[in-house]
Amino acid sequence: MPEAGRITIRNASRADSGDIAALHAESWRRNYRGAYSDEFLDGDVLSDRRSTWSQRLNDDSTSTATFVAETPDATLAGFAHVAFDADAQWGALLDNLHVTNELKRTGIGTRLIAEVAKVTLDRRQKLHLYVLEQNTGAQAFYQARGGRFVEASLVSAPGGVVARLRGSPRRHLYVWDDPTTLLH
Repeated sequence: MPEAGRITIRNASRADSGDIAALHAESWRRNYRGAYSDEFLDGDVLSDRRSTWSQRLNDDSTSTATFVAETPDATLAGFAHVAFDADAQWGALLDNLHVTNELKRTGIGTRLIAEVAKVTLDRRQKLHLYVLEQNTGAQAFYQARGGRFVEASLVSAPGGVVARLRGSPRRHLYVWDDPTTLLH
């Protein structure tokens, strides 16, 4: 298993969309069961994520940034996506941070969130994210990195399709008023 120091972090390219979509779908299948419908997770979650990542990485705008973490053999180990100016109060939105299950707890997530913090600081913004209430591991990760819990709210349906939700899942809002803390 590679250690975080042997992992390369770089800007994502259009060619990364398939690998990112596959990791994103797998992460949702592992962590979002119970909040998202089994039918969605076992069915079209991969095609939904492919569509999302194809659109995101074909957008040449400077309103977002996506980073990938790669092992020495160029295998995707994780990714992070940030949308700038996403909220007037909370600033940039860390919309996704996912690491392959077998490489969790190796420092990759910490390195990815530091990259997000750098570009967020360049734009003089705060940083925020939402994490599902049931994803206590992710909540612990963000709290350990100085994320401040602000509030809980209902989860938005993936792709706006309410049938993809199971019940009324909730999400937690975490904020970094000063993303500098994520650089350490």
